Amino acid sequence: MTVRVTLVSAAMGSALREARFDDGGALEPAGLQQAERAAGALPAAARAYASPSPRCAATAAALGLRAEPAPALAGCAMGRWTGLTLAEVAAAEGGAVARWLSDPAAAPHGGESLFDLFARVAGWLDALPGDGPTGGGRGPVVAVVEPDVVRAAALHALGVPGPAFWRLDVPPLSVTELTGRSGRWNVRWGRPAGG
Repeated sequence: MTVRVTLVSAAMGSALREARFDDGGALEPAGLQQAERAAGALPAAARAYASPSPRCAATAAALGLRAEPAPALAGCAMGRWTGLTLAEVAAAEGGAVARWLSDPAAAPHGGESLFDLFARVAGWLDALPGDGPTGGGRGPVVAVVEPDVVRAAALHALGVPGPAFWRLDVPPLSVTELTGRSGRWNVRWGRPAGG
């Protein structure tokens, strides 16, 4: 049986605007307003989840979703870089940033590697029960997540190597739809949540 998963990237927050490694900051007022305007525009879902970040929880609530926190959908743990801008980290640890950007197995910040993120997100996706009575599922899924989780899910669905992670742009409040099951996914992405 297949499962339908709609991933919505969180609305704009200061960390994203400032190219800062997320520190759990809230949505910006404009991001909150955009999410509220998009409420009701998502496909119907029987199950709703959100990354445990305040930004994702607030986006889900503004979209009118009663989303269950899903720790497996947390953004990549950035260790000591959390809260710093990419420019600040590059100035202090240029070699470490270069290694992190070029090697998906590297975690010079003391947090997770991208491969760890990929495995965690893939495990969540592949464990979802299929829709319908024989699949044990309860219908389509909507999850409000950080952009890096959307990238990780798309790479897993397409079976694309890790370095492609940096080539996927995920704007705030964009929708990525996955349909399939473990080992066989189709991907549709790029539409705005309200359109």
